[in-house]
Amino acid sequence: MVRLGTGIGWRPEIADDIARLPGIDWVEVVAENICPDHVPDALRRLRERGTTVVPHGVSLGLGGAERPDPGRLRALAERAEALGSPLVTEHIAFVRAGGPLTASPAMEAGHLLPVPRTRDALDVLCENVRIAQDALPVPLAVENIAALISWPGEEMTEGQFLAELVERTGVRLLIDVANLHTNHVNRGEDPAKALDELPTSAIAYVHVAGGVERDGVWHDSHAHPVTQPVLDVLAELCARTTPPGVLLERDEDFPAAEELAGELDAIRAVTAAGAGTGSGAGAGAGAGAGAGASEASVSASGAPAAPVPDAVRERLALAQAALLSALLGDTPPPEGFDRRRLRVQSAALTAKRASVVAKVAPELPEILGTGYRSAFARYADGRPMAGGYRRDAMSFAEHLLADGRPDDAAARRRLTLWWQERSGPAPLPSHPAARLARRVRLALSGGR
Repeated sequence: MVRLGTGIGWRPEIADDIARLPGIDWVEVVAENICPDHVPDALRRLRERGTTVVPHGVSLGLGGAERPDPGRLRALAERAEALGSPLVTEHIAFVRAGGPLTASPAMEAGHLLPVPRTRDALDVLCENVRIAQDALPVPLAVENIAALISWPGEEMTEGQFLAELVERTGVRLLIDVANLHTNHVNRGEDPAKALDELPTSAIAYVHVAGGVERDGVWHDSHAHPVTQPVLDVLAELCARTTPPGVLLERDEDFPAAEELAGELDAIRAVTAAGAGTGSGAGAGAGAGAGAGASEASVSASGAPAAPVPDAVRERLALAQAALLSALLGDTPPPEGFDRRRLRVQSAALTAKRASVVAKVAPELPEILGTGYRSAFARYADGRPMAGGYRRDAMSFAEHLLADGRPDDAAARRRLTLWWQERSGPAPLPSHPAARLARRVRLALSGGR
């Protein structure tokens, strides 16, 4: 197991601060934000100083009903090799649904959604993890996620689910203590119980992050300071084992470097206080915890793992598609879910989608001003994301222009020009986009 030390999530907005922060042993980068052929200079300089870089994927959807996409796996492998990383990480989550398994349109959540802790879901997850392990050049670790909602009819606790996953695949774990706290507030799950059931010797490293509570719901925002309850969960973990690495995550509303340094010092103090008190063992500890990709295709007994029947994947696919369709405002909520929590989750998905579109296309909120978020919410209602955030930005602009918006003529002209510059080759005359293109040309000509 690689000893990582204390790290921080690398983000371009705080790259200069990270370079100056004392005692940073390693950084984690969002894999999808890095191009292997064009590693940012600030990140390259960190590597040259000997700082370890770990790519952290967010789009594989290992908990989804479909098998992992080979192209996404290749991309993650390329980033691991380009960065000289000792491991890569992903999430125990699903991020898309629909498609061939359900004979329905594909939908993108734009967010990490929880997997039901059932035997069917575990079988699918184990097979997906093995596929990923076989495709990656370095070991894989998977992260427990935060959730606002619970699946009805779950058959295992969080700790039991993770322990069996490790036993059956040898995968390593990335334990997010902020997510354990989130699930304590939102789903009534005891972090100490989850930690007691975990195979702690399989832990590759730990995430620590901030959040905020609103109306009895904890939002894992990564945009607020780390709270004492999250540090308390970290202390509980460190009382059981000494984690190989601990990392501070911050994705938005970045504070001054001094505040980041203070949070890192608090994390170091907790891990130092727990050093030597944990045995390094837990329920199922050591069961495949050191396994690598070469062992990924065998079960705990050493026999080749049996393929998951298509019927199992189809059942999971239908359940996940029904949930995601309801969250996107398209269909009624599935039976057994807390409807109030579904509304909270749905609003959170839309807000996050609007925020990411604003990042990839910052001209849109600039053009639309204070009306950006309300206009985006109206567009997103019943329109699942299907082609990534950049395509979503284009579709949003097309939706506004097709409706003759924004009302302000100067803003509409700016939006028209923005769309025209990015719309690519002219579509066929019969294509719906061709009709929009004609309206754009009409707008640009002033209606003549």
